Amino acid sequence: MDTKVWMYLVYLGISIGLTVWVARALSRNGLVFLEEVFADERLARAVNSLLVVGFYLLNLGYVTVAMKHPDPVGSTAQAMEELSLKIGLVLLVLGALHFFNVFALGRYRRGRLRQLATHPPLAPVGRLPMPPAPRGGHPAGPHPAGPHPAGPGAETGPVGGPPAR
Repeated sequence: MDTKVWMYLVYLGISIGLTVWVARALSRNGLVFLEEVFADERLARAVNSLLVVGFYLLNLGYVTVAMKHPDPVGSTAQAMEELSLKIGLVLLVLGALHFFNVFALGRYRRGRLRQLATHPPLAPVGRLPMPPAPRGGHPAGPHPAGPHPAGPGAETGPVGGPPAR
């Protein structure tokens, strides 16, 4: 058999093996995380299954698209170099998919926990001092806005202008 065919077979074997191994590990260990994110075991199992299927589709799709090598492979050393490049890219895709899922689910979890929180984010440190009660019997607080009745002989002109004559 040709060196290139052997390279393809080794590439497919390693890539599919890595994909299955990572998918099983993520499914098994991720279920605990998903149960906390969704707070519902049945929903967590369903989402876990969907994530595994999507993971297989994306990664195996990438493996098959990246398999083609247009140049001839003349030696075993050249085949190993090409194989390491292709498997390295598969590992990068696996890592990127994993981190994207963890990031998205973490954001969802934080939002859900924020909605369920019944206490303020920080405990109060102290209380603000109350202003002293005014002397003279006037109620505390702002004075009513608007026109005030003018006393005898207090004619006013235009707004902000001098008194009318």
